[in-house]
Amino acid sequence: MGRPNSRMRFHSVPQRVKGNKREDTGAGMRVIPAIDLKDGRCVRLRQGDMAAETVYSEDVPSVAKRWQEQGADLIHIVDLNGAVDGEPKNLPQIEAAMKAVSVKVQVGGGIRTIETVRKYLQAGVARVVLGTAALTDRTFLTQACREFPRRILLGLDARDGKVAVKGWTTVSETKAIDLLNELADHALGAVIYTDIARDGMLNGPNLLALREVVERSCFPVIASGGISRVEDLLAVRELGPRVEGAIVGKALYDGKLDYAAAVAALTHR
Repeated sequence: MGRPNSRMRFHSVPQRVKGNKREDTGAGMRVIPAIDLKDGRCVRLRQGDMAAETVYSEDVPSVAKRWQEQGADLIHIVDLNGAVDGEPKNLPQIEAAMKAVSVKVQVGGGIRTIETVRKYLQAGVARVVLGTAALTDRTFLTQACREFPRRILLGLDARDGKVAVKGWTTVSETKAIDLLNELADHALGAVIYTDIARDGMLNGPNLLALREVVERSCFPVIASGGISRVEDLLAVRELGPRVEGAIVGKALYDGKLDYAAAVAALTHR
């Protein structure tokens, strides 16, 4: 993937540590554009259904450049095939996207080994997202957090409050909140909470579930799923300073939400 990009080092929200609790000292909430990759193309799914896709572009680098040009300082990339298959499947596209921009990039999907974590981070990815591994391979998650403290994100994907894994194709019996509590002593950089039922539906985030995650988490929280309006972003921000950002996908690609206008609204309200 080329030489590591020093500009892509992630600077987390300033915090003071008090035991296992961390007190946020304040920072603006990010609007984080998502690039979901399936079969080498930029797509969006409905509720994580691999058969219910909308293809937005086959030129992934141009999509990444578009979000950088509109002011994004962080791009969220997901390897959808990798999430289902358990290993990276869209590496050429991720590599090309990274080369096309100078802003930070975080990557998730199919990261199940420490070798894959090292490869991504040494190549310049700012942070990597672990979802399935957080539930099924605690030894790996612990090793990754120890080796790369605060550069590992927990992908907490839930359907009816329970953790979904393997590209959302399997729902466990573990409650999302219970998993979050179990990982309180890990050096995670943030938690990305996605309500699968809201993802790609443009009907607003699950604020009730998000509030519980924010209240229970000792890590910064990133909201994902259903965000389609400036009002949704403002509502997420109202959950408190622990909210680091919100990932937005379909609303941006469908033109229902303008990226620059969204950032401006958060800045001036």
